Amino acid sequence: MSGYLVIVESPAKAKTIGRFLGKKYKVEASAGHLRDLPVSKLAIDIENDFKPQYMNIRGKGELIKTLKKDAKNADKVFLATDPDREGEAISWHLSKILDIDENAVCRVTFNEITKNAVTEAFKEPRKVDTELVDAYQARRVLDRLVGYSISPVLWKKVKKGLSAGRVQSVATRLICDREEEIETFIPQEYWTITAELLKDTGKEKPAKSNHFIAKYYGENGKKNQLKTKEEADQVYQDVLMQDFIVSSVKMTERKKSPAPPFITSTLQQEASRKLGFTASKTMSVVQSLYEGVNVGTGGPTGLVTYIRTDSTRISEEAAAAAKEHILQEFGETYLPQKKRVYKNKNAAQDAHEAIRPAHVEYKPADMKEKLTNDQYKLYKLIYERFIASQMADAVYNVCTVDFNVVGHTFRAVGSTVKFAGYTKLYEESTDVKVEEDNAKLPPLEVGEKVIVEAIKPEQHFTQPPPRYTEATLVKALEENGIGRPSTYAPTLSVIQARGYVGKEKKALYPTELGRIVNEIMKKSFSDIVNVEFTAQMEENLDKIEQGNKNWVDVVREFYGDFEKEVDKATKELEHVKLEDPVSDVACDKCGRMMVIKTGRYGKFLACPGYPECKNTKPIIEEVGADCPECGNPLIYRKTKTGKKYVACSHYPDCKFSSWNIPTKESCPKCGQYIEIAQGKRGKYLKCSNKECDYISFFKKKKSERSEERF
Repeated sequence: MSGYLVIVESPAKAKTIGRFLGKKYKVEASAGHLRDLPVSKLAIDIENDFKPQYMNIRGKGELIKTLKKDAKNADKVFLATDPDREGEAISWHLSKILDIDENAVCRVTFNEITKNAVTEAFKEPRKVDTELVDAYQARRVLDRLVGYSISPVLWKKVKKGLSAGRVQSVATRLICDREEEIETFIPQEYWTITAELLKDTGKEKPAKSNHFIAKYYGENGKKNQLKTKEEADQVYQDVLMQDFIVSSVKMTERKKSPAPPFITSTLQQEASRKLGFTASKTMSVVQSLYEGVNVGTGGPTGLVTYIRTDSTRISEEAAAAAKEHILQEFGETYLPQKKRVYKNKNAAQDAHEAIRPAHVEYKPADMKEKLTNDQYKLYKLIYERFIASQMADAVYNVCTVDFNVVGHTFRAVGSTVKFAGYTKLYEESTDVKVEEDNAKLPPLEVGEKVIVEAIKPEQHFTQPPPRYTEATLVKALEENGIGRPSTYAPTLSVIQARGYVGKEKKALYPTELGRIVNEIMKKSFSDIVNVEFTAQMEENLDKIEQGNKNWVDVVREFYGDFEKEVDKATKELEHVKLEDPVSDVACDKCGRMMVIKTGRYGKFLACPGYPECKNTKPIIEEVGADCPECGNPLIYRKTKTGKKYVACSHYPDCKFSSWNIPTKESCPKCGQYIEIAQGKRGKYLKCSNKECDYISFFKKKKSERSEERF
């Protein structure tokens, strides 16, 4: 070929970039790495400065052959992989495979896949960054040394198939430590006293807005907590039948600033909280938005900037575009008095911008029909977070009213929105919900007497820390300096896939296996599961990237003590007998009670008499409802993609299946059975007859947990 060869990672990215560059450029995809350390051996020459022994990845032979041929016939080769350590490493491996001179100016990077960003980047190519590559090699070698040294110890002492890793082992420890905190937590008693009050307007039926509550605050204006029933009873008896007269009214103004634009970790956290996405799903969906989506007749274009970043910085152009959008959509009052600049954390490398829309003019509503449902939800989240980050503060009027009742202070607080600011568009979710006592207080004056409707003492107990969710674990990893933007999602996937961590609804908990492995790691490899040590190692990798440390020195310093720990654990660790949980199902071949095992595709039943008896069975989960066609119990089954559905337990004699759960109730419209379905608003009832439109929603009462239909 005559012209230029451009190599990127993914076919989607190749298609998008190819459209921008024109006919002179042939854009090919490497489909990730072409070379790596072989799986079959350690492949690190420890005696020769830890030299990695890379090999071409099996199955990539034909692609390598094609790329070599295209490179040989091209006038010039450009390596345009992602602008991070991993992307730099892929380009470096490509340069070795294609015999590109190490001083060749062939590396092209861009923060967003838009026509302007791509064409500008090709005007300023550079050499492959060897310091970035060295940081990648240090991480790859360290991970290989840890994984391939500790895993055999776990196989020998616990069971085959286990693994350990620098980041995954620390993540598992965090979850184990949290579970231990929960189990050893001792609740502390405390009491609150709430007064239900009413502004006296003289009317027989006062407006709802005149009702409000005040809570016991302390003594003579000083805060105090009631720790025992005796203390609460004393205050209750003191204030019972006493007048509640306003002793002070304080009006203040509170401002609330918007959250910064997304970085990788905060995007994963917010997508989990707002959309229910796992970290891996978030990264998969946002990757497709970054690589390019068909938004019109012009072909695919990237909708968001680079997605693996720990920087909140945005470009001048992006800030200007956001300002123009805010002026048009909301008006000048919604602009902050000065441009917003968000500070990065110390660990942030600031190599890339924050995650933001690449085209502010592509509004989410206009993109909805061009995106999948998941793409639209995530794009809308990124877009609104970015625009809101450049908007004015929200302003609240806060009214604090105190009542001095025979020396006991009761306080009522209400707040109203004075100016919505950025909250007109977007508000960040939180992991802990805080409910305000009063949305708004009625107008009150010092000396005014209010009507006391009720006074209620209530006993409470302090609660243990909650289990981690994927969102809060990512937050903990980031705050502790463990891992980097590219590692959060894979780490969460690995610890669950290995069976070290389970998930109950959104909460992560350690399995028995996870606890056993964690105890072994703490006892024999304390540095590997030490939060501070792991964070320090991440800092060393950053210093290698900045050219301030030599990667071989970092690995050598680590390996000396680590090698001794492996030898000691191999010799001294006792074998751990991991008992499989016993089920209540008898083996139909030999009569033994079957045990629950975890395999490649999840949990299943197996006979404990293996190898004499090799009987296995799937685990059957009953729905708790009967088949509407034959009356036999219904069970849950899964599709190939893991999605649950309901099916008759007497398949294939009865072939009934449904996404919904049948009930014994009949439809009031057509008489067919009603089923329980799941929608955006939660569970609801609907008629099983597709021609019938009967539905009935559930309504949850605030005062109780039961569900009641409208």
